[in-house]
Amino acid sequence: MREGKSSTLVHLLALVLCLVAFGFAIAAERRRSLGNIVMDEKTNLTYCVYSSDVATGYGVGAFLFLLSSESLLMGVTRCMCFGRPLVPGSDRAWTIIYFFSSWATFLVAEACVIAGAAKNAYHTKYRNMIYAQNLSCESLRKGIFIAGAVFVAATMILNVYYYMHFAKATSTQAPAQKANRGSSTVGMTGYA
Repeated sequence: MREGKSSTLVHLLALVLCLVAFGFAIAAERRRSLGNIVMDEKTNLTYCVYSSDVATGYGVGAFLFLLSSESLLMGVTRCMCFGRPLVPGSDRAWTIIYFFSSWATFLVAEACVIAGAAKNAYHTKYRNMIYAQNLSCESLRKGIFIAGAVFVAATMILNVYYYMHFAKATSTQAPAQKANRGSSTVGMTGYA
């Protein structure tokens, strides 16, 4: 990374991975499985038949792409904890704010897409218990993957700002001490 400037390649990779995760989350919402009640003519049992289960794969794909984006950014910045120290100032403050905000939205986005994928994969099989004729076929509620997509977009935006401020905070030089200030350090040597 050059002094004072963040890497364009890292920005581009993080954006592309997040946009792919966003696309997968939207596709998962559009293709979530829906159940229909069907009656078996031979046994007189009713059961649920579900449409395609491709939304589960899309949800897992969104999970993995967002995880890749976050891992890339945290690997490059060394999770803000290791490597060069951040120079005190507004860039350090914004870096810390964007770091924690990015992690919060990342965790919510990951929880939404993986919970949506798991719930979409769950299917009710048979429903003809003696007094259970009014049960419906279980399906995923609308909006779970959309919520994940919104948080993926928020994570993407916060990650971009986090990386920009991180690059500024690690490359800026510390302000020089005043030359005529008296010694403010405490000596650690013993008295002779």
